[in-house]
Amino acid sequence: MNISKNMMVSLTYDLRYDDINGELIEQATAERPLSFVFGAGQMLPKFESQLEGLAQGSAFEISLDCVDAYGELDEDAIVDLPKHLFFINGEFDEEVVAVGNTVPMMSTSGQRLNGLVLEITDDIVKMDFNHPLAGENLYFNGKILEVREATDAEIAALFSGSCGCGGGSCGCDDDGCGCGEGSCGSESKSHGGCGCGC
Repeated sequence: MNISKNMMVSLTYDLRYDDINGELIEQATAERPLSFVFGAGQMLPKFESQLEGLAQGSAFEISLDCVDAYGELDEDAIVDLPKHLFFINGEFDEEVVAVGNTVPMMSTSGQRLNGLVLEITDDIVKMDFNHPLAGENLYFNGKILEVREATDAEIAALFSGSCGCGGGSCGCDDDGCGCGEGSCGSESKSHGGCGCGC
């Protein structure tokens, strides 16, 4: 059985910066594979397109330029926010809002975002809302563990907000799914990772 639309795919991968010699970013293992419904929009399009047609047991190598992964670094996504936004009961939340921490936020339109705290002054908190892998070229190598027809329940879960991650890294949407640690081939903007992007 080969990978095509509405197939449930489980795979392992090592994700590195740039190429086979790059620093290891994350892994999906046989014990914690990446599982997703192919063609459902959960993964980065170029990641998916290079898996199409592969069969169970196939090895793969995928190189993605940053524009095909999480995009170029967007300077407009680095913003200064008023410090008072981070006050709770009149006090600045120093434990959560610290340089180097990622803080969950919500835009005025209700979109969930994760911001990396870059700097804190008396009046502002400088945050970076770029995906952690924005501006990076990515290299995946791995193996297809399973290809099968997705069940009706697995397809229905795509429309219920669940990502059906199979316990490993994921295939999440922009709201995230809390399924695993992994970047993978997914499109989510929050990062625990998952190319999925979770």
